Amino acid sequence: MFQRKNKTQPKKHKTELTFEEHLDELRKMLMKVSLCVVFFMGLIFCFKETVFGFLLAPCQSDFISFRILRELIGKFGIETNIYTNNVELITTDISSQFMAHLSASFYIGLLLASPYVLYELMRYITPALYDNEKKYASRILVAVYGLFVLGMVISYLVLFPVSCRFLSSYNVSPDVKALISLDSYLSLFVSLTFLMGLVFQLPVIAISLAKMGLINSSLMTNYRKHAFILIVVLAAIITPPDILTLIIVSIPLYLLYEVSVLGVKWLCEKNKEQLMPV
Repeated sequence: MFQRKNKTQPKKHKTELTFEEHLDELRKMLMKVSLCVVFFMGLIFCFKETVFGFLLAPCQSDFISFRILRELIGKFGIETNIYTNNVELITTDISSQFMAHLSASFYIGLLLASPYVLYELMRYITPALYDNEKKYASRILVAVYGLFVLGMVISYLVLFPVSCRFLSSYNVSPDVKALISLDSYLSLFVSLTFLMGLVFQLPVIAISLAKMGLINSSLMTNYRKHAFILIVVLAAIITPPDILTLIIVSIPLYLLYEVSVLGVKWLCEKNKEQLMPV
């Protein structure tokens, strides 16, 4: 026979609220979150040159990722002019630059306000959770946020600059000249950044599935080769048809899988340690 080490049941520390009181708490939480987002949005709006200098940096040939890549290739004695052109952007609508400024301020303001947004969200739902659930939920939330930010950084430094270069230089005919609009540039930027943030949630998803008993470390280890193939296929889908970009994106994704295996293994061992013979 086996039993858990901790024989005491976790307790909830909360006061029962009526339905109207729940709605009132939700309204207060949404009001605080909205004010925080608006504050950061207004703050970012005041730093137009700095913000768009950051957002448009991947258009330049001296972008940090391109310089590092050229230096690495040069160390092998290979001369290359890879990514030496600048991407020129245009606007065709009289209000497009102002609207781009507003949307960029909103997205960056939302990103800066997200720690407080998550804090208010946890503060709203934790009264309904047990003590052990609060601890688990807090760790999951921190991991989700950290991995999402890491995915955004990888997108900004690697995926987006290369994708932007490929898509802006691709043409179906020499008679067709590509004129890249600022709106399409920002749309691609937001889409790829959000996509990579979601892809980097792999360790959290794996540990959550292991927590529910759906997978274990042995299963993930046995199917490592299959996972590698799926990762390469996924990287091929979200990147341009460029072998160098495919490799650069596949490496961190595969490392994420290995981190997921270690996380699931740690969770399985921890669950075994919680069982003791009587």
